Amino acid sequence: MAKKNVIIIGAAGRDFHNFNTYYRGNENFNVVAFTAAQIPDIDGRKYPAELAGDLYPDGIPIYAEEDLPKLIKELNVDDCVFSYSDVPYKRVMGVSAIVNANGANFILLGTKDTMVKSTKPVISIGAVRTGCGKSQTSRRIIELLMAKGLKVVAVRHPMPYGDLVAQKVQRFATVDDLAKHKCTIEEMEEYEPHVVRGNVIYAGVDYEAILRAAEQDPDGCDVVLWDGGNNDFPFYVPDLAITVVDPHRPGNELSYYPGEVTLRQADVVVINKMDSASPEGIQTVRESIQKVAPNAVVIDGASPIKVDDPSVIKGKKVLVVEDGPTLTHGEMKLGAGTVAAQKFGAAEMVDPRPFTVGKLSETFKIYPNIGTLLPAMGYGEQQLKDLEATINNTECDSVVIGTPIDLNRIVKINKPNTRVYYDLQEIGFPNLEEVVNDFVKKHNL
Repeated sequence: MAKKNVIIIGAAGRDFHNFNTYYRGNENFNVVAFTAAQIPDIDGRKYPAELAGDLYPDGIPIYAEEDLPKLIKELNVDDCVFSYSDVPYKRVMGVSAIVNANGANFILLGTKDTMVKSTKPVISIGAVRTGCGKSQTSRRIIELLMAKGLKVVAVRHPMPYGDLVAQKVQRFATVDDLAKHKCTIEEMEEYEPHVVRGNVIYAGVDYEAILRAAEQDPDGCDVVLWDGGNNDFPFYVPDLAITVVDPHRPGNELSYYPGEVTLRQADVVVINKMDSASPEGIQTVRESIQKVAPNAVVIDGASPIKVDDPSVIKGKKVLVVEDGPTLTHGEMKLGAGTVAAQKFGAAEMVDPRPFTVGKLSETFKIYPNIGTLLPAMGYGEQQLKDLEATINNTECDSVVIGTPIDLNRIVKINKPNTRVYYDLQEIGFPNLEEVVNDFVKKHNL
């Protein structure tokens, strides 16, 4: 039987994992290309031969997704595998229409062929959208496990935007490791909160190699925690699956791919942000959980905020800087910085759009509905420079930093500024402590 020619449609994450777990070394297929979307400056590169395996001595080229119709025909493609996350069903099926109209099959790989089994107990943290609160949920679970004297190694969903060979397996144990691995803002936002709390986190490109390294971590490993990205389902077989939902975006839990997958898989569902969501939004989310995950334990939660210096906000015209992906493909209209500006009495939230430069201007063109917030985009050195220039160009009294890391460490802000912090707080019972206690007992930890 002739080999099938395959294109993997992705965004430098799930696409590489799908290749590594299902296609690498598989003689029945010939992966002729990746296509890339969502992440800037990924297309035009190659998935390197060192990672692609013996069947691909020249590596695999990465093209822009907009070239998909042409690529299907020119490369005689049989199958196109959709492999990225946090997209509405309408978008998924729009891509399927392009693929089918040009003669190829449209494929979504499932959990059976892409999940890797660990030798350690695994807790997965996922969400139905970007920006639901996975990170603070992960931190809460880790704190509960560490309080029992257990060694927890976190593994983060991929964000490999640099040298893919060098990023095959990355280990972060200190803040200095972030600089060593040349992390982007998006990576630092996910890794730094872990290492400052004293636990190790891994990431990279080859997630089976990463898992084996995590299991044998030099500091010890009793539990692997999968810290999911976007709304993707886990790369590892979970022994306990926790999914976070967001009542600020009610209904999204049943209309985004693959967020509904994570909800249907969930053993535990956390309804986050209940302190700032509407009763109607909360009720919609509860009904969705009952519809597709009726056996899941449901935990009510909030993400209360605190700030370093409220006087920097009160009565001031403020620029609010929020987590980038949450505002862009996450489509959120507010974040922790916005809540802080409102709560601590800002006179005005300044619109950054008249002051943007370079790649930040491009971001607002691609995502015109961001509004009067500034996404902390930092996928590369130029974007970081443009972020700094935009902040310092903006005519405001002060800056409210709503990102998970302190931007002052990586950009020079020439205005008074204050940082916003937020952690998960469970409301009543059941709570995550009960969930963790049951998990520890079940696995004899």
